[in-house]
Amino acid sequence: MKSYFLLILCIFSSYGYGQETASAIEAIIKREMAERKIPGLQIAVVKEGKVIVKRSFGVANVPDQVPVTDTTVFAINSCTKVFTATAIMQLAEQGKVDLSAPVSRYLDDLPEQWQKVTIEQMMTHISGFPEILKLFDPATGDTSKTEKEIWDELKGLPMEFKTGEQFSYNQTNYYLLGKIINKLSGKSFDQFFKEEQFQKVGMPHTLFGDSKDVIPHFAPTYRYRNMTEGENGNRQKLVNDYFIFPPYSRTGAGLNSTAEDLAMWIIALQSGKLLKTEESLQRMWKPIKMNNGSQTMWSPGWGLTKFRTKHKAIGMSGGGRSAFLVYPDDHLAIIVLTNLAGSYPEEFLEELAGVYYPEIIKSDPLTYLRLHLKKIGFDKAIELVNSEKKKNPDFKPQEAELNNWGYRMMSENDIKNASEIFKLNVYLFPNSWNAYDSYGEALLKLGNKSQAAIMYRKSIDLNPDNEYGKKILNEILTANGSTNSSVK
Repeated sequence: MKSYFLLILCIFSSYGYGQETASAIEAIIKREMAERKIPGLQIAVVKEGKVIVKRSFGVANVPDQVPVTDTTVFAINSCTKVFTATAIMQLAEQGKVDLSAPVSRYLDDLPEQWQKVTIEQMMTHISGFPEILKLFDPATGDTSKTEKEIWDELKGLPMEFKTGEQFSYNQTNYYLLGKIINKLSGKSFDQFFKEEQFQKVGMPHTLFGDSKDVIPHFAPTYRYRNMTEGENGNRQKLVNDYFIFPPYSRTGAGLNSTAEDLAMWIIALQSGKLLKTEESLQRMWKPIKMNNGSQTMWSPGWGLTKFRTKHKAIGMSGGGRSAFLVYPDDHLAIIVLTNLAGSYPEEFLEELAGVYYPEIIKSDPLTYLRLHLKKIGFDKAIELVNSEKKKNPDFKPQEAELNNWGYRMMSENDIKNASEIFKLNVYLFPNSWNAYDSYGEALLKLGNKSQAAIMYRKSIDLNPDNEYGKKILNEILTANGSTNSSVK
């Protein structure tokens, strides 16, 4: 394969984009593309309501070495959810939807346990609904069941937890929001999106579709898989990442776009072109409350939420391949789209933002840790956090972010470093059953069964309902020949 950097197309606007800044952006992008083996990438930067950067790197189509251009279209997957959230807010401004109202006000034929779940509880994934993806798998492309068959089967599944008790990322929520948009707008949601968002903004390259659709200027998505090839052993191989989203499910993950289109959408959203009032925007960007009074991880529709004292940021990621962050107080937004599932561009968005405001890097503990632990070693994670907390009391890594980071590293087979991040999470959050469960999983993958058993035992002590943890602990104890191998 030719170098991914055989062709780098650079397109600059005229809004004060200096060479030093250009070089810093390019250095970060080229480093991350090389480390993550990303074939193609687009970036756009919005500052003070204008697109000041749009750049394209690498190849959109690997076999034919077709270069990425500013009109190359990328799958944005779950970034679609912010468009769905905006559509709901538009209906709210029209007086058709109340975010605090139960879903039963707008949809009939719902199981009794579903009926009191509010719209904003669905938007923030604390509904407890059963997961629709248990009934079809986008990765296999199995669409043999009709929507009615899926719907009837879905209603028969039990709730996963009591509404408002916990967070669980769930596509059923956005499937139902799509049904609400269809009913209350009097149009199909794709037509409503087109008329009320795409056309108002001017987004010529944004459209619904998946791997079976013919999409102009589309960059196919790739993924690295571990392949077993007989005597050649295991190796990572770049493969096509095929995915199918049935039309009725596309409010959760069905859009494709360009970095420039998304930049223009962000400008329109913040300038009042899509929502009439600042109050509507702020409500969409504000978390709601769980039953215990704590804040949700998400705000309605937006999953990358960083509600900190300085440099607040909010955005979304999709498919481990596309992500963006908006910094409202800094009048800045960073958008990065790639054609590699598992590239996780959300991990370096804040470093890119730091080119414009260097203090952003330290305001985000995850970015700060990622950059420094690469230099000093991941085994120094606890030491580094303690040192930074002494200097800055606001330096507070979040449990969910650390957990997600650890699992991303495990997915890349970087298990040893992942285990150090899970160890840090246990240290910072000693009352979290999930932190112990994750650390136990990493230790088990490293072959440290005795320490893994201790972690799983602690997890179960904290959460007696951790049935999967019990199963794994029983397997460890049985394999070790323990006479007390039954965990209840």
